[in-house]
Amino acid sequence: MDKEALFQARTNPDFLKYLEEARVNSMKAEDIGLMYETLDSMLVLDLDEENVNKLYEQILKTSFSNVEKILNKHEKLNLEGDNLLYVRALYEHAIEKWSYDNFDGAKELIFVLANIIEDETLEKALNILIIFLASKIQLDDFYDTRVDLEADVEDEKYGYFIMNFRFKNEEFLDENKDILAQEYKNLKHLLGN
Repeated sequence: MDKEALFQARTNPDFLKYLEEARVNSMKAEDIGLMYETLDSMLVLDLDEENVNKLYEQILKTSFSNVEKILNKHEKLNLEGDNLLYVRALYEHAIEKWSYDNFDGAKELIFVLANIIEDETLEKALNILIIFLASKIQLDDFYDTRVDLEADVEDEKYGYFIMNFRFKNEEFLDENKDILAQEYKNLKHLLGN
């Protein structure tokens, strides 16, 4: 979207009214897809921060609640439909914690995610993050030195996650398997078993 299109969208009262109605209705219905669609539009348009935060809080609340229901059925989360959006929400929450140097909080959430998803590729990427979080590297430093920002995402469903690094994933995991094993030992209590 160019600057002119952004300006038009930001100043179009009908569109802004539609967006606000979508925000309110999606929150009431706990429709994760519509909530994210609305949130993404609001972020692009740089709209009212308070309403953006309320919507994001509802996304998290809905995601945590629905993930709990899925786990209570002893199922794992695949990366399809609403499940993908639940995983996205928890992942974004973990990255937000990391951005505030809450390394332990981010690591715990990433660990739980790695153990409740049914996707080996994402699980490996999450395990890489656990290793870096254990070293307490700041998020900006991590992006600048470890993430391959030029790489293409191999599958659209991985577009929400850090998947490409400046090293070979398998080799890195193998070289750091002892750190990862120790982290899993320290965090296994979070899984309740």
